[in-house]
Amino acid sequence: MKKLLSILMALVLSIGLFAGCTGEKAEPEQVQNGSIILSTTTSTRDSGLLDYILPEFTKDTGIEVKVVAVGTGKALEMGKNGEADVLLVHAKASEEAFVEAGDGLERHDVMYNDFVLVGPQGDPAGVKEAAPSDIVAAFEKINSDKLKFVSRGDDSGTHKKELALWSDTGITPEGDYYVEAGSGMADVLKMADEMKAYTLTDRATYLNLKDNLSLEIAVEKDEKMFNQYGVIPVNPEKTENINAQGAKAFVDWLLSEKAQKMISEYGVDRFGMPLFTPNASK
Repeated sequence: MKKLLSILMALVLSIGLFAGCTGEKAEPEQVQNGSIILSTTTSTRDSGLLDYILPEFTKDTGIEVKVVAVGTGKALEMGKNGEADVLLVHAKASEEAFVEAGDGLERHDVMYNDFVLVGPQGDPAGVKEAAPSDIVAAFEKINSDKLKFVSRGDDSGTHKKELALWSDTGITPEGDYYVEAGSGMADVLKMADEMKAYTLTDRATYLNLKDNLSLEIAVEKDEKMFNQYGVIPVNPEKTENINAQGAKAFVDWLLSEKAQKMISEYGVDRFGMPLFTPNASK
């Protein structure tokens, strides 16, 4: 009888230890997979793309996504500080430097669209007539005629592109005509509309908001206005709070055939064209 009791006690203890170990493993895994922080540009939010694709990602993986929409420069800074799990941004040179510095694990192309220069209805300053597909010539005219121009002024991908285009002209814009907003794309478009000014915008955000704006496209289809987006999982060595597994799941899903197809379809029903063109690189 004593021997039987000893065996039963040992069995109970073994089951308890097994259950305890199983519980300890399950809980951290659930927390790790439960949610991720996506730091991304305002254009992916303001274009409506994230509202279109993220519910499907959550449905497929069970992972909730907390979106922090800021300029690309701020998004990269958040990644560097370990304040986000994964980035979806659009300033390729800065993204590659981010990975090279060890702040991100790897960078993948996801999709692209283009930038356009928009301005007052009817283009009274004649920018479109002077340079319909030459953004450098358009910027030169804006500067020479001191036409009102609203800049993002926020170190975003769009701002970085704008500064690069000004650099191509050899001009440093300054004076009352050049207004630095320090705001996201949607706010800058509204500001330009109210001021009857010109501004550089990604096409997707402009099309998504154009029904509430009087702004019209003045310059487009210049190869200098190509706009590539990339996804980068943050290096988990930054902090123990990085959800590396969740970030990898997001990257894998975004590059998948399903997500790429969704991206290719977004905007077609409303605008007759996709707002982004998928070009995933794995």
